[in-house]
Amino acid sequence: MLKKFINTYKPHYKSNLNLAIPVVISQLGHTLVHTADSIIVGQFAGTIALAAVSLVNSVFMVVMMIGIGISYGLTPLIAQENGKKNFSECGKLLLNSLFLNVCFGFALYGAMYFGSVYALDHLQQQPEVVKQAKPYLALLSISIIPLMVFLSFKQFAEGLGFTKQAMAITIVGNILNILIGITLVKGLFGIPSLGIRGVGYSTLIDRCLMAAVMCFYVLKSKHFRLYISEFYTLQLDKLRLKRIFKLGAPTAMQYTFEVSAFSGAAIMIGTLGAVEQAAHQVALNLASTTYMMASGIAAAATIKIGNNFGAKNFNNLRLSAISSYHIVLAFMSIMALLFVLFNQYLPMVYSKDILVINIAAGLLLIAAVFQLFDGAQVVGLGILRGMGDVNIPTFITFLAYWILGLPVGYVLGIVLKMGVYGVWIGLSIGLLAASILLYYRFNAISKRILKS
Repeated sequence: MLKKFINTYKPHYKSNLNLAIPVVISQLGHTLVHTADSIIVGQFAGTIALAAVSLVNSVFMVVMMIGIGISYGLTPLIAQENGKKNFSECGKLLLNSLFLNVCFGFALYGAMYFGSVYALDHLQQQPEVVKQAKPYLALLSISIIPLMVFLSFKQFAEGLGFTKQAMAITIVGNILNILIGITLVKGLFGIPSLGIRGVGYSTLIDRCLMAAVMCFYVLKSKHFRLYISEFYTLQLDKLRLKRIFKLGAPTAMQYTFEVSAFSGAAIMIGTLGAVEQAAHQVALNLASTTYMMASGIAAAATIKIGNNFGAKNFNNLRLSAISSYHIVLAFMSIMALLFVLFNQYLPMVYSKDILVINIAAGLLLIAAVFQLFDGAQVVGLGILRGMGDVNIPTFITFLAYWILGLPVGYVLGIVLKMGVYGVWIGLSIGLLAASILLYYRFNAISKRILKS
């Protein structure tokens, strides 16, 4: 029985992992930029500066996930057209996606810089935290534009199954971000210490270079000549823009509902004090790291499902999807175990403040519990996206995080005075609800198309 089960899914495990591992590392890179910022600031600039990074990153993560979500509208379309052997359409989709993403990049920059700077003064945060947060926010806001350019070419390449290149660029970019960040925050080699602004400059420089290199690779590589022949025709088309937006916008909303719930939690926790906010940032950084790795598995699932959906190979579609669930549950189980075993030690990487470390250690135990739910829900979204099903999943995420998770967190944390732990328990309940509802949705649709 077990042998038959393994033999059924084994080819899909191998195929999905070969595609997923580079995407996981590449996705992880987006979070590691902010993780590196938090570690550098926490070690060299203190608890108040770390709380400021927490506040800004809570806002920026929402903006970044909107951008990532919009860019994701391209990936399943490229995978489906490639499955249909419609190669010339891929270049046209890339051009339209790049235009759409750059427009959104400028819009998100404006919304973040002008809206968020104003909002910082009205969120009842600690005045000293807000003072340090503003210059960091200004620099981080600009970086969304080159990030959107990078994502355009990254999603195109990954939609065609080329995942290792974006991984390599992301790894080098993160190393560069760390080196520049430490230099500017600490003030090395005769450069004056810039404090929290240093990590803002390092992130901006890193994302500009990554965008330039990813663009050059896609446009010059022999692997894509067949696909980008129509890219240079500069044909912007309302129908293609609409196709990309119809998938990208709900995907952006899906990510936004979850990430904004955690950002809302950060603002809620900020009213409790700078120490609690800094501890939330530490634990959230670690949980976000595993989440982004799981989202890499989900992105790979989108590509495989998109290929199978385009080729109308529905049996392989279901087997590939279920194997993706197996992979992410196994991976997140390992991460949960690490959070439990090292909950007292992992926060020390971020901060020297014993109060921050102790609170963060308790939050990691809660994070360990919701790892499986978080992994299952993000893979569920990726699978459904590959099938072109985005509207109902968007409603599910809104229901799970904003109607259930965040209100329960508020009641437990603020009303019942369970503090930061109560807020996190509420968020865990939201993740559980999302994972169950999304799996039910996938199971119903996949069985229906198999019978059709």
